[in-house]
Amino acid sequence: MFSSNDTPASEFKYADDLGVIVNLDDFTHIDFFEKSVGHFPKKMCCRFNPGGVYELSNGIMDNPGDSKYGMTKEQIFEAYQILRDKGVEEFGIHAFLVSNTVTNDYYPTLARTLFELIVELKEKTGISISFVNLSGGVGIAYRPDQTANDIAVIGEGVHKVFDEVLVPAGLGDVAIFTEMGRFMMGPYGGLVTTAIHEKHIYKEYIGVDACAVDLMRPAVYGSYHHVTVLGKENAPADHVYDVTGSLCENCDKFAVDRQLPKIDMGDILFIHDSGAHGYSMGYNYNGKLKSAEVLLKEDGSFQLIRRPETIKDYLSTFDNLGIVDNLL
Repeated sequence: MFSSNDTPASEFKYADDLGVIVNLDDFTHIDFFEKSVGHFPKKMCCRFNPGGVYELSNGIMDNPGDSKYGMTKEQIFEAYQILRDKGVEEFGIHAFLVSNTVTNDYYPTLARTLFELIVELKEKTGISISFVNLSGGVGIAYRPDQTANDIAVIGEGVHKVFDEVLVPAGLGDVAIFTEMGRFMMGPYGGLVTTAIHEKHIYKEYIGVDACAVDLMRPAVYGSYHHVTVLGKENAPADHVYDVTGSLCENCDKFAVDRQLPKIDMGDILFIHDSGAHGYSMGYNYNGKLKSAEVLLKEDGSFQLIRRPETIKDYLSTFDNLGIVDNLL
């Protein structure tokens, strides 16, 4: 599945060459795809945005109406009819409406929204949807006081809605796909960093040898990632710190006003749940180099699976100018 937005022609062409399912984000992408690729594949998907505010039974919500992703209901109905007329034979529908939910209600609620939509689509246009991609949105318990999602309960909830909405409409053969990247990977990666500076001004700061280059979620979203000071797990959390990196941005903080044990220089901090949006979102701002990655195995052994970047890696795209060796 290739889901994208504001997509360059070269990426549509590459996706078509690979034979993946292209998920069109916008109504105008129909013409753009045809001009870019020259034909339509037999199977395509469209992304839906219902607009407004999306609220669950437990009050958790997001605002799809303020999101740049997906088509309106009217647009997506017209899109399927145009694609059918252009020779597409199999259709899917996709939506991602709420991010990182720690609730078992989101997928069943989203499934009902999409199942009811495809029943209406079938009734009004005769077009059958062969698969529904519920995408992501099933989150993880970043905070210790949160209760993790129960994937079995979520699955049963989707199954129940499937039986209530699709089966009576004669659409019981619709396939269901998901994209559980965060749920599968998030809890199983951590950022390991060392305290190298302390600063005492209007607040207490601990500077570490990592920065938002290694984990940008706290800087971009203000997201919570739990921090453990290794060797001090049972010490009282009687100090309040901002834990910061070295970028020239004040948002480069892993924790703000966090109660932690007293941190001494050389202490190792373990920043939890970075397996989904750590290295994968990394960048080289301020000339920072990406860290190594180490795989911890079940038997307690470990393996270096990605070496740390070097300055030569950082400058490698200048090789055609013949200047890298002169700079090093």
